[in-house]
Amino acid sequence: MRESVQAEVMMNFLVSEELSFRIPVELRYEARDPYAVRLTFHLPGDAPVTWAFGRELLLDGINKPCGDGDVHIAPTDPDELSDVHLRLQVGGDRALFRASAAPLVAFLDRTDRLVPLGQERNLGDFEEHLDEALDKILSESRQNEQNAG
Repeated sequence: MRESVQAEVMMNFLVSEELSFRIPVELRYEARDPYAVRLTFHLPGDAPVTWAFGRELLLDGINKPCGDGDVHIAPTDPDELSDVHLRLQVGGDRALFRASAAPLVAFLDRTDRLVPLGQERNLGDFEEHLDEALDKILSESRQNEQNAG
């Protein structure tokens, strides 16, 4: 059985209203951590930065503004499925990205075929490794804060 889903999408890193550039972003979903997706941003001149957040947040953010805390996702036009804004924040530092919704939807569809939404708890070993998965996510979050600071 396949254990993970990966994709690469191009996103616009919106530095300011006048300046943006395209960057590759790796999307990864693993059955052993069925609630989370990981996005690894490859910014020019910097080491890759990985963010982990809820798969459901990404799905919801394609259709309507959502997110609390460090991750906010919203469609650029709520009336049509076109582009999505993804805002990441660590302390006072923010990064804004724009991505086409289509490859995100295709990625989420593939994750749903691996682990259907709402069926995450039915994975036999997930409950056993929940603490390990949470520690990993928190560790990645702390590492992101250190890299940003």
